[in-house]
Amino acid sequence: MSRTSALAHGELTDAALHVMLALTRPRHGYAVMQFLTERSDGRLTLGPASLYTTLKKLRDAGFIEELDGDDARRVHRLTPRGRGVLMSDIDRRRRLLAMADQIMETT
Repeated sequence: MSRTSALAHGELTDAALHVMLALTRPRHGYAVMQFLTERSDGRLTLGPASLYTTLKKLRDAGFIEELDGDDARRVHRLTPRGRGVLMSDIDRRRRLLAMADQIMETT
């Protein structure tokens, strides 16, 4: 199954999750890369090819939209649907980590 198909069902890759978190405020591509690097204290870097591929997949899935503007930079933001998918994915990951914590405590 392709990742685009998974995105259509609301299953986010790590890269998609990170980009969507950065787009909780409108940002252009370079600002997304900077935001992720800064917020992760340099532990997370997303190259341009990965970023722009992820942005396209998220746009195609309807999770983000490009804003109209007169600047040469393409600014994106989450759609309401994207915000819902993001919140669901965060909740799914929290449950997964809680289960992992329980398993590790019993071993």
